[in-house]
Amino acid sequence: MSPTTAKTETLNVCLGTYPHTRALKNGEIRSEMVTLRFTEVEPINKAFFMMAREQKFDVSEMAIVTYLQAKAYGKPLTLLPATMMGRFQQGALLHNSERGTLRPHDLPGRRVGVRSFAQTTGVWLRGILWKDYGLDPGRIRWVTFEDAHVAEFRDPAGVERAAGKDMTTMVLDGELDAAIFGGALPTDPRLKSVIPDPEGTGKEWYEKHGIVPINHMVAVREGLSRSNPGAVREVFRMLLAGKKAAGLPKAGTLDFVPFGLEAVKPALELMSSYAFEMKITPRRVSFEEMFDDTTRALRA
Repeated sequence: MSPTTAKTETLNVCLGTYPHTRALKNGEIRSEMVTLRFTEVEPINKAFFMMAREQKFDVSEMAIVTYLQAKAYGKPLTLLPATMMGRFQQGALLHNSERGTLRPHDLPGRRVGVRSFAQTTGVWLRGILWKDYGLDPGRIRWVTFEDAHVAEFRDPAGVERAAGKDMTTMVLDGELDAAIFGGALPTDPRLKSVIPDPEGTGKEWYEKHGIVPINHMVAVREGLSRSNPGAVREVFRMLLAGKKAAGLPKAGTLDFVPFGLEAVKPALELMSSYAFEMKITPRRVSFEEMFDDTTRALRA
């Protein structure tokens, strides 16, 4: 059967709206093999919950710690080597500057909020504080607001739950000394970075480690990858075309949405190590098992 007469498969897809997904969502990038039926979820992290617990979509954006937990607990998902979001993490740890200056060495014994203990930005920052600042995360009094996306994980002993409260308000009111924020940072001018010069420090961290700190990638149902590997390859082609349509990376800038196995390997291996050492995953997930035969063969 020729490509023009082959049956088109409709896939349920959930991705955030970024410059590199816009051309897919508005139909500029098309395929004769697959039709992408998008579901919009705002904020996008709520889709990770649905994908991890119910495999709600054929293809979904997913935070990498959620994916590592899902894989460790046997969820039928595999990973595409396609990044949706990455950033320097240092500027996501904020405090109320009206209450005085707070620096990393001041954090032991302080109450620090994070949406979920397994939130990817939180794991990145705990790893940075631990490995780069010598600060044991266990000396901080962590306060969370919701469960992990993967049902099997429970907050460690000693972590406080503040369900129903607003984390930003708690920082401004002094109920929290600081907090780690996710994708959308609050804009209140009183909130300042605990880590000084987060942009410069982030660049120094990258130069030291050579790792792009990835937050979100793309997961697919294992059943789809087994039954229609061609569709999975086509989704990857379309995602890569979306990145190219957005002109990413811009000349002279760091590529925060890397594609391809070699490009994503350093961040995934480091995060897998962090997650296991912090007991966020019950075992260390190897780089090889994050992908299957289909997705392992994808090239940028």
